[in-house]
Amino acid sequence: MYQNLSVSRGPMYDPASVQPMRDELTAVGFEELLTPEEVDRAVRETTGTLFVVVNSVCGCAAGSARPAATAALQHTVIPDRFVTVFAGQERDAVDSMRGYFAGMPPSSPSMAILRNGALEYMLPRHEIEGREAEDIATELREVFDRLCSRPGPSIPAEEYARLEHEHICGSKIPRIN
Repeated sequence: MYQNLSVSRGPMYDPASVQPMRDELTAVGFEELLTPEEVDRAVRETTGTLFVVVNSVCGCAAGSARPAATAALQHTVIPDRFVTVFAGQERDAVDSMRGYFAGMPPSSPSMAILRNGALEYMLPRHEIEGREAEDIATELREVFDRLCSRPGPSIPAEEYARLEHEHICGSKIPRIN
């Protein structure tokens, strides 16, 4: 299961402890990118809009970012593809993805939309912290309406209703590196 983890810089947290944080996003269709090569291939091969979530173990990822991203994908218009990288876990993949966020400082959690490899929208951590998930989801839906054209939602409403969000802060997860 963890065979594709970065070998040059290992994960900072126990992979089993952060798995529920990954599962929240993959449950609604996010594809995890674990290596710089996977990041480059996803950006290069995606025609149209690519929604990126830089996942994190922090409290604002748990309380706002992940719930907002998953709720936004229940909209009637969604990005063509959605991917995620995990800060502090696959650090080389995260660094590679951040290279596509021209002019933006490193930020996690964060969300971005790329169109044909170019940054079209960015929601950095400081615009996530302290906001309710539904407020962020509303902003994302407005961005999807403006930039995207794929019909949504990403998964049926019945499936989404069963999604459980992991509300644990990273300070409760032991570091391994």
